[in-house]
Amino acid sequence: MEKNILVTGAAGFIGANFVEFFTKKYPQYNIIVLDKLTYAGNINNLKNVIDNITFVEGDICDFEFVKELFEKHNINGVIHFAAESHVDNSIKNPFIFTKTNVIGTHTLLEASRQVWKEGSINKFVHISTDEVYGTLGEEGYFTEKSPINPNSPYSASKASSDLIAKAYFETYKMNVSITNCSNNYGPYQHNEKLIPHMIKLALKNEKLPVYGTGRNIRDWLYVEDHCEAIDLVFHNGKAGQRYNIGGHNEKRNIDIVKLILKELNKPEDLIEFVEDRKGHDYRYAIDPTKIKEKLGWFPKTKFEEGIIKTINWYKNNPEWLNN
Repeated sequence: MEKNILVTGAAGFIGANFVEFFTKKYPQYNIIVLDKLTYAGNINNLKNVIDNITFVEGDICDFEFVKELFEKHNINGVIHFAAESHVDNSIKNPFIFTKTNVIGTHTLLEASRQVWKEGSINKFVHISTDEVYGTLGEEGYFTEKSPINPNSPYSASKASSDLIAKAYFETYKMNVSITNCSNNYGPYQHNEKLIPHMIKLALKNEKLPVYGTGRNIRDWLYVEDHCEAIDLVFHNGKAGQRYNIGGHNEKRNIDIVKLILKELNKPEDLIEFVEDRKGHDYRYAIDPTKIKEKLGWFPKTKFEEGIIKTINWYKNNPEWLNN
């Protein structure tokens, strides 16, 4: 059967990396990219693959538009990245996160349900975040059985979209899988995020603002490793299952910032501690045992290797970083 796969939000960071990975691995697939091109979407992120995909600009919240897109292109697979994702923005303007992340996901699922026949094997992969689980103390890991306990408007909107996706499996028996990943890093990431933001400021010899004491801990995952995991879930993941994708690379924010300064030969006195973020989760850490055992995935990129590749990419693409 011909594969006509809709990838939403692929002008953004993870989506763009995924489409580049996916088109190289499966040149026989027809990839339709849907992106609204908000501030976080950059068509230039797709310049290496633009001749090998069908790009459509549009809003995932527009049901009639989305349904027509499914019918026109005979979509039989969805990989759903599109989302508002910056926690700070969700604190300032939470409503847009509910609209895009909850209504947008529901729109895509309902369009799929109406177009696909009941009992169809067509696949829908919903991409989510470890932030839906809330926060951890010094020990322990999030597993697929961890309770959903979000603490920010962003994570609450993603948790809500996860539950809607699960409901479409339970109620309509749709072939839906959910992935929850840890913090990604790599090329094409918007410079509002920690790593590219700090690289940009350091290159300009400007102050690097660090929330609170900088001791908050995140589990870091190189974006290409994440793309490989999503590929496995799309092709081999079971319907109704959730898969946690993490790198087992726990780092304190302050240590990430210091490492960036060291690699760029910049002084640590550029660091400036600022008032902590509201509802700032202390620690995220994912246990990826399930996806390793069930699908054979494991992260290939050590953080020490991936961060150097990432820093060098931004150094070599200053026009992108400053766009």
